[in-house]
Amino acid sequence: MQPFFKRHWPLIGLGILLALVAAYLIRSGKDIFRNTTLEKVISGEGIKLKDIHYTQDDPEKGMKWVLDAGEVKFSGDRQFISFHDFKLKVSPARRPSFVVTGNDGDYSRATGELNLRGDLKGTSEDGYRVVTESVRFDEKKGILTNDKPVQIWGPFFSIKGEGIFVDLRRKSFKVLSRVTTVINGRSGTR
Repeated sequence: MQPFFKRHWPLIGLGILLALVAAYLIRSGKDIFRNTTLEKVISGEGIKLKDIHYTQDDPEKGMKWVLDAGEVKFSGDRQFISFHDFKLKVSPARRPSFVVTGNDGDYSRATGELNLRGDLKGTSEDGYRVVTESVRFDEKKGILTNDKPVQIWGPFFSIKGEGIFVDLRRKSFKVLSRVTTVINGRSGTR
């Protein structure tokens, strides 16, 4: 079991970092509209903001992130947040930074669910990349899932398949089906 972790630690680390970023984004989402220009306040429909640039620096937890989004909408009760055309850069202390871009996302404070959709691309500073169409993060369980095609590659390996399951508490991940892995020029299909 230990050789598995030695070979896949960058991917597990990237999954953990994505979950940490999601947690920080969710917890400080209420601060986003304090630092931006208010475009519309429509009675009963909530708040809509355009061209968001928000920086969160938490030296105590060793995490800094920057969110750029074309549009953010808050529901009237501020329990539901949606955003469009986003770019998120995360810079954790003593770990490589990474950037995630996508078309749409939403978060429900009631359920603790974060959904990202549309041409998701993630790139880490140490050369790893992830491409998929959607991801669902359950904040309460610490689980990241999808059932769409996913491709992960970097300096030492690449993985292609359908569906991903990442358990951040157990620090494990698996690609669920149609998996093709290439390590040091060798390939295998399951």
